[in-house]
Amino acid sequence: MERIPSGRNRMRGRAGFTLLEIMVVIVILGLLAALVVPKLIGRTEEAKRTQTRLQIKNVEQALQLFKLDNGFYPATEQEIAALVRAPEIGRVPKNYRKGGYLDRVPKDPWGNNYVYVSPGSHGDYDISSYGADGVQGGEGEDADINSWDPQ
Repeated sequence: MERIPSGRNRMRGRAGFTLLEIMVVIVILGLLAALVVPKLIGRTEEAKRTQTRLQIKNVEQALQLFKLDNGFYPATEQEIAALVRAPEIGRVPKNYRKGGYLDRVPKDPWGNNYVYVSPGSHGDYDISSYGADGVQGGEGEDADINSWDPQ
């Protein structure tokens, strides 16, 4: 009759990780983190600036549709909100699309409203985000992002 080893005896036969193996794994993970983390950290602001440019393009497309339906762009005082719900002040559009042209009034990635001016200094309209600081002007991550700037 064969004897079945008890739980303790079974565990003795198994090999575990040695301290050296665990240290090697920790060093490898540390090296990987040292290489990857710095590349990811600088990308956050760049991603926000790219998202801002995309949002401005979406608003511009909605403005084009608004103009196609109504023959004019919303006025400055009507703001971008005129693309979400029919404006009741200023020049009221007669062929406003049911449901509007955007789902909601977008905010830039820093939580600020976009600045909309129509007629603009650079075309029929100007759309701007004032960047991370929310104040006109600035450099780096605080620099303005404008609809008329080349990408």
